[in-house]
Amino acid sequence: MEALQSNQASTAVKEVPQVAASTTAEVNVDSFDIPVGVSNRHIHLSKDDLYSLFGDWYQLKKTKDLSQPGQYACNETVTICGPKGAIEKVRILGPLREQTQVEILEGDTFKLGIATQPRMSGQLKGSPGITIIGPKGSVQLTEGLIIAQRHIHMNLTDSERLGVRDKQIVSIEFNGPRGGILNNVAIRANATSSLECHIDTEEANAMGAKSSTKVKIIK
Repeated sequence: MEALQSNQASTAVKEVPQVAASTTAEVNVDSFDIPVGVSNRHIHLSKDDLYSLFGDWYQLKKTKDLSQPGQYACNETVTICGPKGAIEKVRILGPLREQTQVEILEGDTFKLGIATQPRMSGQLKGSPGITIIGPKGSVQLTEGLIIAQRHIHMNLTDSERLGVRDKQIVSIEFNGPRGGILNNVAIRANATSSLECHIDTEEANAMGAKSSTKVKIIK
């Protein structure tokens, strides 16, 4: 998923268990120390679909690097179309993937006329399809349209420090005047990820989140 964009409520102090038997350090999950990245609708393309939309051997033009290593926003955009309407200027993110994935907002489902559910990136089996229109052609996907499940990227050191594991589902708390708690947040821990909580623009607006917002994990 892309992070294209991105305060003080009282919190109860609670003791946190040790994260592993091999350490005696306590994890301070009461601190708001996880940065937030806010994603708008976007698309990840396969090589074949890129060529169908932009022409054979087309190369995407990177505009900026994103927070996660190796991922970047591209200059190119496309239009996505459903039975009830279309959304223009949907940003493409790189690098290319094995299968095209279109990530939209909950509100977009009404404009497009296609119902879909929150899913983790790459879990596309059984998801609805959508039409993608580029400057040189169009692609009709049979699956690949999702709402991105909110999640937290982190490396393995972060997962130990925070006392969580890959694929664990947690809740997160936002501070600030519109702060609150979001449930069903997936942990995505591996050797190379950078620590960042990814939510979409609708979730960010509901919680009053911005580029300086940080959250804490509630298990």
